[in-house]
Amino acid sequence: MNNIASAISYRNPATSSSSSRIILVGTAHVSDRSVSEVNEVIEREKPDIVAVELCKGRYRALKGEEEVKAVNIKELLSGSKFYYFLVQLLLAYVQKKIGTDQGTKPGTEMLSAIEKAEKTGARVALIDRDIQVTLERFWNKMSFFEKLKLFGSLVGASLGFGTKEIDVDTITNDDVVTQLVSGLRNFAPGAASVLLDERNAIMAKNLLDISKEGKVVAVVGAAHCEGIQEYLDNPEYIPPIEELTGLPKKRFSWFKAATIVFLAMAAGLLALLVYSGTVSLSSLLTVLLILFITKGLLSAAGVLLARGHSLSAITALSLAWSGFLHPFLPIGWLAAIVEAHFRPPTTEDFKTIMKAETIKELMKNKLFRIILVASLADVGSMLGTFIAIPFMVHYLGISNPLEMLKTALDTGLNLVKNML
Repeated sequence: MNNIASAISYRNPATSSSSSRIILVGTAHVSDRSVSEVNEVIEREKPDIVAVELCKGRYRALKGEEEVKAVNIKELLSGSKFYYFLVQLLLAYVQKKIGTDQGTKPGTEMLSAIEKAEKTGARVALIDRDIQVTLERFWNKMSFFEKLKLFGSLVGASLGFGTKEIDVDTITNDDVVTQLVSGLRNFAPGAASVLLDERNAIMAKNLLDISKEGKVVAVVGAAHCEGIQEYLDNPEYIPPIEELTGLPKKRFSWFKAATIVFLAMAAGLLALLVYSGTVSLSSLLTVLLILFITKGLLSAAGVLLARGHSLSAITALSLAWSGFLHPFLPIGWLAAIVEAHFRPPTTEDFKTIMKAETIKELMKNKLFRIILVASLADVGSMLGTFIAIPFMVHYLGISNPLEMLKTALDTGLNLVKNML
């Protein structure tokens, strides 16, 4: 397949009508050539139904019919909703940036397919899963380090790193698509399954259902074509749709558990070192003060870097220390709530946040600034911990950590023996 859009014809064996078939059109979401290819296929095939890789929410957004509701900032910043929103924002921004470089708005080929269907009298069918369900399942499948890598990649791409070598003229070529999909599977196999395999199954099932009503032209991203085709050829392998559309249950986090155990052990060892006289209480309090000040200053610096309100920075400065006692206390979220109080986002901010084309435009958006305050305050607090620990070790005179650990353990064992 050397064209930007590639049409693959599929006959639905479940129907007796010779006109009931599915034609897959693989596109690049940021290519102007995809638009013309999609229009050509629809004109040539004259389908009864034009199916597009959209859910109701994305369809309304593409058509400019989205309803902007008043969003509770505290609700947005709580739980994982903040991260879903941030991932969605970064993905949309990166796609828009690539589209701008190519002179095409993302989703133009989908909008063109919809408009062409309306002109020819074909019915428009939305065959994708709800974007919020996809994002929640996507986030739940990723490990902590995969999430870090994802954010790093998206932030880098939003700043222009890693996108210059993309050749949109060949992005729907079989080899190129295979490489992109393989890269995602190597990066985060669980997340790739949510973004590709699960949606392939859902779209294939929807296509099989609507193809009973007539000929279908399905406009989907090139990365989905092969997977959808496999399910169309072997519909018995399509998993129960209920399993793919339900919200994921919260799972036990081994990372959180390990972090809590580690911090509890560190606090216990410090207490034993003080009890044994190896480390003085005044020295311990001094290094903790240094740690808290470092975390607070860097957290506040993150807020100021995001151009946050001075009181948001003071909030980060005064509360960052508590992250040492409670590693999962959302310091950034607390600073962001203060930011939202003094600089509340407007309805227009919610409407335009996905439409910004440059970092400068994003920085003028109050909602984006709130998100940035939350992110950079947390990043600053974490950096403060990593920067302060080596100094703490040096200040306490820990030249041989293993020997000091042995002293602490011996002290603990003696305490237990005495108690027994």
